[in-house]
Amino acid sequence: MKIICIGRNFRAHAAELHHDTGLAESGAEPVWFMKPDTALLRNNAPFYIPHFSQEVHYECELVVRINRVGRAIAERFARRYYDEVGLGIDFTARDLQREAIAEGLPWERCKAFDHSAALSPQFVPLAELGGDVQRLHFALEVNGERRQTGDTAEMIFTVDRLIAAVSQYVTLRMGDLLFTGTPAGVGAVKPGDTLRATLEGRELLNFDIR
Repeated sequence: MKIICIGRNFRAHAAELHHDTGLAESGAEPVWFMKPDTALLRNNAPFYIPHFSQEVHYECELVVRINRVGRAIAERFARRYYDEVGLGIDFTARDLQREAIAEGLPWERCKAFDHSAALSPQFVPLAELGGDVQRLHFALEVNGERRQTGDTAEMIFTVDRLIAAVSQYVTLRMGDLLFTGTPAGVGAVKPGDTLRATLEGRELLNFDIR
């Protein structure tokens, strides 16, 4: 099982981190990276801030679960490779990420550490949500305050385009998870915080930071 994460897929988020927002129009490929299965944080278990970072940020994302094996998938056929979605939090050691970017180094230390990928206990059949993965709304609250609001219609790269792009390089297998990018509003977590995320009004994540 692979955790494939997409970076810079919402213009407002890319802008808040001072990244290029014209990727799709320029013909560039999506930015993506991977996390190991040890990064998973399941069943709304608490997230413990790691000792090696002074600035861990939440990034709420729609997660697509792959339902069959495929490689070099054409975009027009990508819809066949998923039928349910959930939510996840891509926890990022932002201080370590800034160092990595400045030095041109890989992102594993800041993105792939243990329990850095919180995953909703439930996935929802796409059919129950209207059937169109590009017409979904999700939101994240921290301590009851709305921090992020996502609309998949605003993605720079659609889910189908992401699947087509990634599958040119790595074979997708049943159970692989695609974290599709985060909207604007990311921020740091601290001990005592509670994170709650909803998809089309359904609560899928609710856990504490310690």
